[in-house]
Amino acid sequence: MAHVTTELVQKAYEALGTGKKEEISKYWHEDMVWQVPGHNLLSGWYHGRDAFIGFMGKVGELSGGSFRMKTISVMVNEEFSCDVTNNQGTRAHNHEIKLNIDVAHVLHWRDGKVLAGKGGIFGDGTTQYDQFWSAR
Repeated sequence: MAHVTTELVQKAYEALGTGKKEEISKYWHEDMVWQVPGHNLLSGWYHGRDAFIGFMGKVGELSGGSFRMKTISVMVNEEFSCDVTNNQGTRAHNHEIKLNIDVAHVLHWRDGKVLAGKGGIFGDGTTQYDQFWSAR
């Protein structure tokens, strides 16, 4: 079992940023699951790496490529990581609709790859998140 490190977490997110499936597959398990909170276009469970990559593509599409995650802190142990990020972006069709929230992601790792993950949004951020990703 590979030990989870802050560097491994950062590399996994950097791989996502490339959009390249071969790079993403180095850090994200083929049979992974991902849960997106809220009640909006993106909310729900994504089963498998391809579904997760599709979700990330939809994030890019709906935000016109403006979505950015800035890491604030990363905590790790042998099997889990928890990262706190500030997420910002604007909607593709209306740049006046803005997102600026803090999020905690809990990732379960196996053999150096993310097996499962979910995000937690707190306070007013939950409403802002749902409004930002709504169908409007």
